[in-house]
Amino acid sequence: MTLVVILSIVVVSALKILITCLPTPVVNWIVSKFETHSKIDLDAKVTIGGTEIKGETKKELINNFNKATFLKKYYVHPGNEHYFLHPQKGGKIVVINTKIGKSDVDVLVYKYEDHILVVKDYKKKLIAYSLLSEELLIVF
Repeated sequence: MTLVVILSIVVVSALKILITCLPTPVVNWIVSKFETHSKIDLDAKVTIGGTEIKGETKKELINNFNKATFLKKYYVHPGNEHYFLHPQKGGKIVVINTKIGKSDVDVLVYKYEDHILVVKDYKKKLIAYSLLSEELLIVF
């Protein structure tokens, strides 16, 4: 009986140490599964107003997007997708076609006076959120 108690204490202690001391790549992988504002690779296709952007402008736009600060997530209910896909205010729209994980994602970026609205068309659902980035507001 004593041997069973000692072995169970050792096993539980080892599990506790393993769980609390996970390596950084494992923690980053777990966190990335739940990120709303995930990073975009530089090989993504970027279009502004229907014109594909390449070179230094594309690199600067993607870097500014990746450095932007997450503000707020909007919950997209069935029936109000049109509001997020076609905002009332006119202007240029930036479309970023990229891969996140194994799936293709269309990221729509709309500019407002004080923030950036981002809509991800991801696995047959929409994820909408706003960002704060002075550099991104200047770029387009």
